[in-house]
Amino acid sequence: MKRPACILWDWDNTLVDGWAAIQHGLNVTFRDFGMQEWDRETVLARVRGSLRDTFPGMFGAEWERARDVFYAAVRSCHLDVLSPMPGAVAAIGAAAALGPQGVISNKQGPLLRAEAAHLGWNAGFAVLVGAGDAAADKPDPAPFVMALAACGVKAGAHVWYVGDTALDMRAARAAGCTAVLVGGAPHDGGEANANPDFAFADAASLGAALRACAAMPAEGGR
Repeated sequence: MKRPACILWDWDNTLVDGWAAIQHGLNVTFRDFGMQEWDRETVLARVRGSLRDTFPGMFGAEWERARDVFYAAVRSCHLDVLSPMPGAVAAIGAAAALGPQGVISNKQGPLLRAEAAHLGWNAGFAVLVGAGDAAADKPDPAPFVMALAACGVKAGAHVWYVGDTALDMRAARAAGCTAVLVGGAPHDGGEANANPDFAFADAASLGAALRACAAMPAEGGR
């Protein structure tokens, strides 16, 4: 393990727990369309891609109406139910000693930035890239290109992308970055399915590794 020069983060289930709002938004939409609702476990297991990548397949020609229903429901409560994942604040603090940080999420950009502002985290990130901000969403490399430009860092193994799903690991590799799993991905087939470059049981152990990395000499790469 070498010292990273930049840390990019996934958002939901990596740094924050905002699933209650996502579940609420989906179930309000499902009720509107006469569809079966999802419990929390189903939401965790199925929600991966961005809305613009997934809703057309779920709602067909009416996906834009479904989008509007979903976002209205999420906006009504997302800040009220948002909380940091255990150990996330310390991990962000540890990463700050290594270089610039950014977020790449498949949550809509304005919702992502509102949540970061609500937590008082904006100053810690050079950029927060959400769904719809780039030409394509994760796992496409486009949001990574945007985030790395804002961080002033070139893609490479010295850039860590930290996430909680196999999709996050694929996205990191597609962008030429190191894929780092946190949390063991029990909702996504486990660590073997995610196939990360590095894996940490939780944010606390990741934070400890980042603090150890900060004691290493920097190798450049920006």
